[in-house]
Amino acid sequence: MSSNDKEMIEKTIQYYIDGAISGKGDDMKPGFHKDATIFGYIGEDLFEGPIQNLFDWNDENGPATEMKANIASIDLTGTVATVRLEIDNWTGHKFTDLFTLLKVDGTWKIMNKVFHLHA
Repeated sequence: MSSNDKEMIEKTIQYYIDGAISGKGDDMKPGFHKDATIFGYIGEDLFEGPIQNLFDWNDENGPATEMKANIASIDLTGTVATVRLEIDNWTGHKFTDLFTLLKVDGTWKIMNKVFHLHA
């Protein structure tokens, strides 16, 4: 993994983290491909669909100023990467997020987010 790609991937994930902290979906958008998707369970309910659903939820949820996020792993093969992000205290919740990224026109973009909400 080139250090440049690793830094660019970390920067892409940072848009997501910064948006969670600010509570503004628009702060997250630069990290995501326009056609990205999201999947995961909130209790027994499947949260799924276009990534705009995440942005809307984030706007409604508000700022998570006490949130702690840690990139647990990055796996990179050419133009494809996966990132595991551990989040604690996103307005009281703990998440494990798995992202797939693709290098599109020289820029890393999140194509999909799958998450686990810890009980």
